[in-house]
Amino acid sequence: MAAAEHASVPGPLARPIEVSAYFLHVLALMDRLRSEQGCPWDREQTPKSLIPYLLEETYEVIESIEAGDVQALKEELGDLLLHIVFQGRMAQEAGQFTIADSIQALSEKLVRRHPHVFGAQSVEGPSEVRQRWEAAKQREKGRASLLDGVPRTLPALTRAQRIQEKAAAVGFDWPTIAPVWEKVAEELAELRTACAAGDNAAVAEEFGDVLFALVNLGRFLQLSAEETLRKAIDKFARRFHGIEQELAQRGRRLEDASLAEMDEIWNRLRRQT
Repeated sequence: MAAAEHASVPGPLARPIEVSAYFLHVLALMDRLRSEQGCPWDREQTPKSLIPYLLEETYEVIESIEAGDVQALKEELGDLLLHIVFQGRMAQEAGQFTIADSIQALSEKLVRRHPHVFGAQSVEGPSEVRQRWEAAKQREKGRASLLDGVPRTLPALTRAQRIQEKAAAVGFDWPTIAPVWEKVAEELAELRTACAAGDNAAVAEEFGDVLFALVNLGRFLQLSAEETLRKAIDKFARRFHGIEQELAQRGRRLEDASLAEMDEIWNRLRRQT
């Protein structure tokens, strides 16, 4: 980073010496864990073997944020940081890069991608910032398409929304929500037609189109499709657990209850929550 860029970056709000000491201590702990005198499990891990754990920790961070659980968030951010340090250590062992290289690259990127903060450029608002960020990202990474930067491994609803957001950022979007509602209705009608025709391939395609259109509607409503679906799942599970508990109190097993009996409990729980 150039000296001029360093001069324009404000000092950190946290206690820099304390933060540095703790971070260096974590790096030292990881060095020990990966050493011959360290942990057998940690030593046998590879970048790919840790992917499931990395995903799990990421979702636990999200869960703590959504729950507003500050104590859990503090802990989960540390767990996520562990994976960043772990991956950095393995990359260093392979002679690829160090965690310091990653931090330096991040620092330079933050300055480079915010010329309206650390430079002389000006912007009119968040929308223009986003457009410039996406343009810079595509240019720097040499991507052929604006959509190439959306990982295929993202959950499908999240990936759909990110693709829609990227397209919208360059103006490929409906100007109002009215045609979005119409598109949802159109896709539902096409799904009904495919179902009536008994065309399984068309049914699958049209069902996907319905989901994509609903994600787009959620975006216009400023909602996350992934988040709202998770909440709907949690609500269903909570009410279903209520059915199980009510039947247990009656001395009945779930598999012995009739649909009418379960519906009666469900509707009562629905009115209560």
